[in-house]
Amino acid sequence: MTSLVFIHGTGGRQEAYAETLQHMEKALQQWMPKTALVPCLWGNALGAKLSAGGASIPSYSEAKGGQSISPEEESIRFWEALYRDPFYEMRLLGLRPIQDDVIVPGQLTPSQQLQRRVEALAEADDLRAQLDKLGIGQVFYQACDIITGPESKLYQRLLETAPSNLSEDYATIARAIVSVSRILCKNQDVYPWLLVNDALRDQAVDAIQQTLSAGEAAMGVGDWVKGLVTDVAMGLGTNKIQRQRGAIMDGAYPFAGDILIYQAKGAAIRRFIRDQVLSEKVKPPVVLLAHSLGGIACVDLLIEEDLTHKVAGLITVGSQAPFFYEIGALQTLPYGHPLPAHFPTQWLNIYDLRDFLSYVGDQPGVFPGQVVDVPVNNKQPFPEAHGAYWANDETWQAIAGFLP
Repeated sequence: MTSLVFIHGTGGRQEAYAETLQHMEKALQQWMPKTALVPCLWGNALGAKLSAGGASIPSYSEAKGGQSISPEEESIRFWEALYRDPFYEMRLLGLRPIQDDVIVPGQLTPSQQLQRRVEALAEADDLRAQLDKLGIGQVFYQACDIITGPESKLYQRLLETAPSNLSEDYATIARAIVSVSRILCKNQDVYPWLLVNDALRDQAVDAIQQTLSAGEAAMGVGDWVKGLVTDVAMGLGTNKIQRQRGAIMDGAYPFAGDILIYQAKGAAIRRFIRDQVLSEKVKPPVVLLAHSLGGIACVDLLIEEDLTHKVAGLITVGSQAPFFYEIGALQTLPYGHPLPAHFPTQWLNIYDLRDFLSYVGDQPGVFPGQVVDVPVNNKQPFPEAHGAYWANDETWQAIAGFLP
Protein backbone atom coordinates (compact mmCIF):
# COMPACT_ATOMS: atom_id res chain seq x y z
CA MET A 1 0.00 0.00 0.00
CA THR A 2 1.35 3.41 -0.99
CA SER A 3 1.47 6.12 1.69
CA LEU A 4 0.47 9.49 0.22
CA VAL A 5 1.69 12.30 2.51
CA PHE A 6 -0.27 15.52 1.94
CA ILE A 7 1.76 18.69 2.53
CA HIS A 8 -0.35 21.85 2.38
CA GLY A 9 0.66 25.27 1.10
CA THR A 10 0.28 28.85 2.29
CA GLY A 11 -2.38 29.59 4.86
CA GLY A 12 -3.03 25.95 5.70
CA ARG A 13 -4.55 25.66 9.17
CA GLN A 14 -6.53 22.95 10.99
CA GLU A 15 -10.07 23.83 9.98
CA ALA A 16 -9.50 24.21 6.22
CA TYR A 17 -6.92 21.41 6.14
CA ALA A 18 -9.30 18.97 7.83
CA GLU A 19 -12.07 19.84 5.38
CA THR A 20 -9.73 19.35 2.42
CA LEU A 21 -8.42 16.07 3.82
CA GLN A 22 -11.96 14.75 4.17
CA HIS A 23 -12.70 15.41 0.50
CA MET A 24 -9.35 13.95 -0.54
CA GLU A 25 -10.07 10.72 1.34
CA LYS A 26 -13.37 10.36 -0.51
CA ALA A 27 -11.58 10.86 -3.82
CA LEU A 28 -8.95 8.28 -2.89
CA GLN A 29 -11.67 5.75 -2.10
CA GLN A 30 -12.94 6.23 -5.63
CA TRP A 31 -9.65 6.39 -7.52
CA MET A 32 -7.05 4.65 -5.34
CA PRO A 33 -8.74 2.70 -2.51
CA LYS A 34 -5.53 0.95 -1.48
CA THR A 35 -3.66 4.21 -0.89
CA ALA A 36 -3.20 5.52 2.67
CA LEU A 37 -3.52 9.30 3.04
CA VAL A 38 -1.18 10.69 5.71
CA PRO A 39 -1.65 14.23 7.10
CA CYS A 40 1.27 16.64 7.39
CA LEU A 41 -0.09 19.86 8.90
CA TRP A 42 2.89 22.16 9.45
CA GLY A 43 0.94 25.44 9.39
CA ASN A 44 -0.40 25.32 12.93
CA ALA A 45 2.98 24.76 14.53
CA LEU A 46 5.20 26.76 12.20
CA GLY A 47 3.01 29.06 10.09
CA ALA A 48 2.69 32.82 10.43
CA LYS A 49 1.12 34.19 13.62
CA LEU A 50 0.39 37.70 14.85
CA SER A 51 2.61 37.33 17.90
CA ALA A 52 1.83 40.80 19.24
CA GLY A 53 -1.87 40.54 18.53
CA GLY A 54 -1.79 42.64 15.37
CA ALA A 55 0.00 45.58 16.99
CA SER A 56 1.85 46.40 13.74
CA ILE A 57 -1.38 46.81 11.75
CA PRO A 58 -2.82 50.36 11.82
CA SER A 59 -6.16 50.53 13.68
CA TYR A 60 -6.20 46.73 14.02
CA SER A 61 -8.46 46.52 17.07
CA GLU A 62 -10.72 49.35 15.90
CA ALA A 63 -11.12 47.53 12.59
CA LYS A 64 -12.43 44.46 14.43
CA GLY A 65 -9.34 42.32 14.11
CA GLY A 66 -8.79 39.57 16.64
CA GLN A 67 -12.16 40.16 18.26
CA SER A 68 -13.26 37.59 20.79
CA ILE A 69 -16.53 36.02 21.84
CA SER A 70 -17.68 34.84 25.24
CA PRO A 71 -16.78 31.34 26.46
CA GLU A 72 -20.48 30.48 26.44
CA GLU A 73 -20.90 31.50 22.80
CA GLU A 74 -17.70 29.67 21.87
CA SER A 75 -19.04 26.49 23.50
CA ILE A 76 -22.38 26.82 21.71
CA ARG A 77 -20.67 27.21 18.34
CA PHE A 78 -18.39 24.28 19.06
CA TRP A 79 -21.33 22.01 19.86
CA GLU A 80 -23.12 23.29 16.78
CA ALA A 81 -20.22 21.90 14.73
CA LEU A 82 -20.35 18.59 16.64
CA TYR A 83 -24.10 18.29 16.13
CA ARG A 84 -23.55 18.56 12.38
CA ASP A 85 -20.55 16.23 12.38
CA PRO A 86 -19.77 14.09 15.46
CA PHE A 87 -16.28 13.44 14.03
CA TYR A 88 -15.54 17.16 13.76
CA GLU A 89 -13.19 17.39 16.77
CA MET A 90 -11.58 14.00 16.09
CA ARG A 91 -10.83 15.12 12.56
CA LEU A 92 -8.97 18.17 13.86
CA LEU A 93 -7.17 16.36 16.67
CA GLY A 94 -6.00 13.66 14.28
CA LEU A 95 -3.97 16.25 12.39
CA ARG A 96 -1.34 16.22 15.15
CA PRO A 97 2.11 14.96 14.15
CA ILE A 98 2.43 11.17 14.09
CA GLN A 99 4.01 9.78 17.27
CA ASP A 100 6.40 6.84 17.06
CA ASP A 101 5.77 4.56 20.04
CA VAL A 102 8.71 4.15 22.41
CA ILE A 103 8.58 0.59 23.71
CA VAL A 104 9.38 0.33 27.44
CA PRO A 105 9.18 -3.19 28.92
CA GLY A 106 6.21 -3.48 31.26
CA GLN A 107 4.60 -0.23 30.10
CA LEU A 108 1.84 0.46 27.63
CA THR A 109 2.51 2.90 24.81
CA PRO A 110 0.09 5.86 24.61
CA SER A 111 -1.79 4.27 21.71
CA GLN A 112 -2.07 0.97 23.60
CA GLN A 113 -3.27 2.82 26.70
CA LEU A 114 -5.91 4.69 24.70
CA GLN A 115 -7.12 1.50 23.03
CA ARG A 116 -7.34 -0.33 26.37
CA ARG A 117 -9.36 2.48 27.96
CA VAL A 118 -11.72 2.60 24.98
CA GLU A 119 -12.25 -1.16 25.06
CA ALA A 120 -13.07 -0.92 28.78
CA LEU A 121 -16.11 1.26 28.04
CA ALA A 122 -18.10 -1.84 27.11
CA GLU A 123 -17.46 -3.32 30.57
CA ALA A 124 -18.30 -0.18 32.55
CA ASP A 125 -21.63 -1.07 34.17
CA ASP A 126 -21.72 2.08 36.31
CA LEU A 127 -21.30 4.21 33.21
CA ARG A 128 -24.08 2.38 31.40
CA ALA A 129 -26.37 2.95 34.38
CA GLN A 130 -25.64 6.69 34.32
CA LEU A 131 -26.28 6.90 30.59
CA ASP A 132 -29.52 4.95 30.97
CA LYS A 133 -30.73 7.63 33.37
CA LEU A 134 -29.73 10.29 30.87
CA GLY A 135 -31.65 8.53 28.10
CA ILE A 136 -28.83 7.44 25.75
CA GLY A 137 -27.84 4.12 27.29
CA GLN A 138 -29.68 2.09 24.66
CA VAL A 139 -27.57 3.55 21.84
CA PHE A 140 -24.28 3.81 23.74
CA TYR A 141 -22.61 0.64 22.45
CA GLN A 142 -23.60 1.42 18.89
CA ALA A 143 -22.24 4.94 19.30
CA CYS A 144 -18.95 3.56 20.64
CA ASP A 145 -18.62 1.27 17.63
CA ILE A 146 -19.24 4.13 15.21
CA ILE A 147 -16.71 6.42 16.89
CA THR A 148 -13.99 3.96 17.97
CA GLY A 149 -14.73 0.73 16.11
CA PRO A 150 -12.48 -0.93 13.51
CA GLU A 151 -14.17 0.98 10.67
CA SER A 152 -13.41 4.39 12.20
CA LYS A 153 -10.42 5.76 10.28
CA LEU A 154 -10.40 8.92 12.38
CA TYR A 155 -10.06 6.90 15.58
CA GLN A 156 -7.15 5.02 14.01
CA ARG A 157 -5.57 8.40 13.32
CA LEU A 158 -5.94 9.32 17.00
CA LEU A 159 -4.09 6.12 17.87
CA GLU A 160 -1.31 7.01 15.43
CA THR A 161 -0.91 10.49 16.92
CA ALA A 162 -1.58 9.68 20.58
CA PRO A 163 0.69 11.71 22.91
CA SER A 164 1.85 10.76 26.40
CA ASN A 165 -0.93 12.89 27.94
CA LEU A 166 -4.21 11.43 26.69
CA SER A 167 -6.63 13.77 28.48
CA GLU A 168 -7.49 15.64 25.28
CA ASP A 169 -8.14 12.35 23.47
CA TYR A 170 -10.47 11.15 26.23
CA ALA A 171 -12.46 14.40 26.13
CA THR A 172 -12.67 14.39 22.35
CA ILE A 173 -13.89 10.79 22.18
CA ALA A 174 -16.46 11.42 24.91
CA ARG A 175 -17.94 14.39 23.06
CA ALA A 176 -18.00 12.42 19.80
CA ILE A 177 -19.85 9.51 21.43
CA VAL A 178 -22.47 11.81 22.92
CA SER A 179 -22.86 13.67 19.62
CA VAL A 180 -23.47 10.51 17.61
CA SER A 181 -25.75 9.18 20.37
CA ARG A 182 -28.00 12.19 19.79
CA ILE A 183 -28.31 11.26 16.13
CA LEU A 184 -28.97 7.58 16.88
CA CYS A 185 -31.71 8.51 19.35
CA LYS A 186 -33.45 10.71 16.81
CA ASN A 187 -33.20 7.98 14.18
CA GLN A 188 -34.98 5.62 16.58
CA ASP A 189 -37.64 8.21 17.46
CA VAL A 190 -36.29 8.47 20.99
CA TYR A 191 -36.07 11.99 22.38
CA PRO A 192 -34.35 12.16 25.78
CA TRP A 193 -34.26 15.54 27.49
CA LEU A 194 -30.48 15.49 26.97
CA LEU A 195 -31.10 16.52 23.35
CA VAL A 196 -32.11 20.01 24.44
CA ASN A 197 -30.53 20.34 27.88
CA ASP A 198 -26.87 21.34 27.83
CA ALA A 199 -26.31 20.40 31.48
CA LEU A 200 -27.47 16.81 30.89
CA ARG A 201 -25.43 16.62 27.69
CA ASP A 202 -22.32 17.78 29.52
CA GLN A 203 -23.08 15.32 32.33
CA ALA A 204 -23.03 12.47 29.80
CA VAL A 205 -19.75 13.70 28.34
CA ASP A 206 -18.21 13.96 31.80
CA ALA A 207 -19.33 10.43 32.74
CA ILE A 208 -17.73 8.92 29.62
CA GLN A 209 -14.62 11.05 29.98
CA GLN A 210 -14.17 10.10 33.65
CA THR A 211 -14.47 6.42 32.73
CA LEU A 212 -11.89 6.76 29.97
CA SER A 213 -9.49 8.70 32.17
CA ALA A 214 -10.06 6.42 35.19
CA GLY A 215 -10.97 9.40 37.33
CA GLU A 216 -8.16 11.71 36.23
CA ALA A 217 -8.92 15.42 35.98
CA ALA A 218 -11.31 16.19 33.13
CA MET A 219 -10.62 18.86 30.56
CA GLY A 220 -12.59 20.91 28.08
CA VAL A 221 -11.64 21.63 24.51
CA GLY A 222 -7.88 21.11 24.20
CA ASP A 223 -5.23 23.51 22.95
CA TRP A 224 -4.92 21.72 19.60
CA VAL A 225 -8.55 22.45 18.70
CA LYS A 226 -9.39 25.48 20.86
CA GLY A 227 -10.34 28.69 19.10
CA LEU A 228 -11.03 27.22 15.69
CA VAL A 229 -14.78 27.64 15.91
CA THR A 230 -14.28 31.23 17.01
CA ASP A 231 -11.99 31.95 14.06
CA VAL A 232 -14.36 30.40 11.55
CA ALA A 233 -17.46 32.00 13.02
CA MET A 234 -15.98 35.49 12.83
CA GLY A 235 -15.28 35.29 9.11
CA LEU A 236 -14.73 38.44 7.07
CA GLY A 237 -18.18 39.30 5.75
CA THR A 238 -17.49 42.85 4.59
CA ASN A 239 -16.41 44.96 1.64
CA LYS A 240 -15.62 48.02 3.75
CA ILE A 241 -11.89 47.57 3.41
CA GLN A 242 -10.54 50.41 5.48
CA ARG A 243 -12.97 50.05 8.38
CA GLN A 244 -12.53 46.28 8.39
CA ARG A 245 -8.78 46.10 7.83
CA GLY A 246 -8.15 44.22 11.07
CA ALA A 247 -10.71 41.55 10.28
CA ILE A 248 -9.41 41.22 6.73
CA MET A 249 -5.85 40.83 7.98
CA ASP A 250 -7.01 38.02 10.28
CA GLY A 251 -8.00 36.08 7.18
CA ALA A 252 -5.23 37.22 4.87
CA TYR A 253 -2.01 37.29 6.88
CA PRO A 254 -1.47 33.49 7.03
CA PHE A 255 -1.22 33.33 3.23
CA ALA A 256 1.37 36.06 2.68
CA GLY A 257 2.92 35.45 6.09
CA ASP A 258 3.66 31.79 5.45
CA ILE A 259 5.69 32.66 2.36
CA LEU A 260 7.77 35.10 4.39
CA ILE A 261 8.10 32.59 7.23
CA TYR A 262 9.35 29.93 4.82
CA GLN A 263 11.96 32.23 3.35
CA ALA A 264 13.15 33.07 6.87
CA LYS A 265 12.73 29.73 8.64
CA GLY A 266 12.23 27.15 5.91
CA ALA A 267 14.55 24.63 7.55
CA ALA A 268 12.13 24.15 10.46
CA ILE A 269 9.24 23.46 8.08
CA ARG A 270 11.35 20.97 6.14
CA ARG A 271 12.33 19.21 9.37
CA PHE A 272 8.65 18.92 10.29
CA ILE A 273 7.87 17.30 6.92
CA ARG A 274 10.89 15.01 7.12
CA ASP A 275 9.98 13.80 10.62
CA GLN A 276 6.48 12.90 9.46
CA VAL A 277 7.80 11.06 6.42
CA LEU A 278 10.40 9.12 8.41
CA SER A 279 7.95 8.03 11.11
CA GLU A 280 7.83 4.25 11.49
CA LYS A 281 4.05 4.45 11.18
CA VAL A 282 4.31 5.80 7.62
CA LYS A 283 4.97 2.73 5.51
CA PRO A 284 6.89 2.79 2.22
CA PRO A 285 6.58 3.36 -0.60
CA VAL A 286 5.91 7.01 0.25
CA VAL A 287 4.83 9.63 -2.26
CA LEU A 288 4.78 13.29 -1.23
CA LEU A 289 1.69 15.17 -2.45
CA ALA A 290 2.51 18.85 -2.03
CA HIS A 291 0.35 21.88 -2.82
CA SER A 292 1.61 25.40 -3.48
CA LEU A 293 4.30 26.42 -0.96
CA GLY A 294 4.32 22.82 0.26
CA GLY A 295 5.78 21.90 -3.13
CA ILE A 296 8.63 24.36 -2.67
CA ALA A 297 9.37 22.93 0.78
CA CYS A 298 9.37 19.36 -0.53
CA VAL A 299 11.61 20.15 -3.49
CA ASP A 300 14.06 21.88 -1.12
CA LEU A 301 13.87 18.94 1.30
CA LEU A 302 14.49 16.30 -1.36
CA ILE A 303 17.43 18.31 -2.69
CA GLU A 304 19.18 18.68 0.66
CA GLU A 305 18.46 15.17 1.99
CA ASP A 306 18.60 11.71 0.45
CA LEU A 307 15.26 10.09 1.33
CA THR A 308 15.27 7.51 -1.45
CA HIS A 309 15.06 4.67 1.10
CA LYS A 310 11.56 5.88 1.96
CA VAL A 311 10.30 8.30 -0.71
CA ALA A 312 9.42 6.84 -4.10
CA GLY A 313 8.09 9.97 -5.76
CA LEU A 314 6.95 13.58 -5.58
CA ILE A 315 3.71 15.18 -6.78
CA THR A 316 3.56 18.98 -6.81
CA VAL A 317 0.20 20.65 -7.39
CA GLY A 318 -0.21 24.35 -8.11
CA SER A 319 3.42 24.78 -7.13
CA GLN A 320 5.87 27.64 -7.53
CA ALA A 321 8.97 25.44 -7.19
CA PRO A 322 10.03 25.75 -10.87
CA PHE A 323 9.58 29.53 -10.71
CA PHE A 324 11.56 29.78 -7.47
CA TYR A 325 14.39 27.83 -9.10
CA GLU A 326 14.38 30.07 -12.17
CA ILE A 327 14.63 33.26 -10.11
CA GLY A 328 17.20 31.78 -7.73
CA ALA A 329 14.87 31.65 -4.71
CA LEU A 330 15.08 27.94 -3.84
CA GLN A 331 16.88 27.67 -0.52
CA THR A 332 18.85 24.51 -1.33
CA LEU A 333 19.69 24.80 -5.05
CA PRO A 334 21.08 27.91 -6.75
CA TYR A 335 19.98 28.53 -10.32
CA GLY A 336 22.13 26.72 -12.86
CA HIS A 337 22.95 23.81 -10.55
CA PRO A 338 21.39 20.44 -11.47
CA LEU A 339 19.13 18.41 -9.22
CA PRO A 340 21.25 15.98 -7.16
CA ALA A 341 21.41 12.33 -8.15
CA HIS A 342 19.37 11.29 -5.11
CA PHE A 343 16.40 13.51 -6.06
CA PRO A 344 13.39 11.31 -6.95
CA THR A 345 13.30 10.35 -10.61
CA GLN A 346 9.50 10.20 -10.38
CA TRP A 347 8.16 13.76 -10.21
CA LEU A 348 4.68 14.75 -11.36
CA ASN A 349 3.77 18.45 -11.55
CA ILE A 350 0.07 19.36 -11.96
CA TYR A 351 -0.88 22.87 -13.04
CA ASP A 352 -3.84 24.92 -14.30
CA LEU A 353 -3.38 27.77 -16.77
CA ARG A 354 -5.91 29.85 -14.80
CA ASP A 355 -3.95 29.31 -11.60
CA PHE A 356 -1.37 32.06 -11.73
CA LEU A 357 0.49 30.48 -8.82
CA SER A 358 1.22 27.26 -10.73
CA TYR A 359 4.32 26.79 -12.86
CA VAL A 360 5.89 24.17 -15.14
CA GLY A 361 9.30 22.55 -14.82
CA ASP A 362 9.89 20.43 -17.94
CA GLN A 363 11.39 23.34 -19.84
CA PRO A 364 14.89 24.28 -21.03
CA GLY A 365 16.68 26.14 -18.29
CA VAL A 366 14.46 24.72 -15.55
CA PHE A 367 14.20 20.92 -15.01
CA PRO A 368 14.01 19.47 -18.55
CA GLY A 369 13.32 15.74 -18.64
CA GLN A 370 13.20 15.49 -14.84
CA VAL A 371 9.55 16.32 -14.20
CA VAL A 372 6.30 15.48 -15.97
CA ASP A 373 4.02 18.53 -16.27
CA VAL A 374 0.31 17.70 -16.53
CA PRO A 375 -2.25 20.45 -17.22
CA VAL A 376 -5.74 20.25 -15.73
CA ASN A 377 -8.77 22.50 -16.07
CA ASN A 378 -10.24 23.39 -12.67
CA LYS A 379 -12.93 25.51 -14.37
CA GLN A 380 -12.50 28.24 -11.78
CA PRO A 381 -11.20 31.80 -12.04
CA PHE A 382 -8.16 32.88 -10.06
CA PRO A 383 -7.68 32.75 -7.09
CA GLU A 384 -10.25 29.96 -6.66
CA ALA A 385 -8.42 27.95 -9.32
CA HIS A 386 -5.44 27.64 -6.97
CA GLY A 387 -7.41 25.65 -4.40
CA ALA A 388 -9.75 23.75 -6.72
CA TYR A 389 -7.45 20.89 -7.76
CA TRP A 390 -8.85 18.41 -5.23
CA ALA A 391 -12.39 18.83 -6.61
CA ASN A 392 -11.22 18.05 -10.15
CA ASP A 393 -11.32 14.45 -11.43
CA GLU A 394 -8.51 15.31 -13.85
CA THR A 395 -6.21 15.82 -10.86
CA TRP A 396 -7.04 12.44 -9.37
CA GLN A 397 -6.77 10.70 -12.72
CA ALA A 398 -3.25 12.07 -13.10
CA ILE A 399 -2.30 11.05 -9.55
CA ALA A 400 -3.76 7.55 -9.97
CA GLY A 401 -1.71 7.03 -13.12
CA PHE A 402 1.44 8.16 -11.33
CA LEU A 403 1.35 6.26 -8.05
CA PRO A 404 3.40 3.05 -7.77
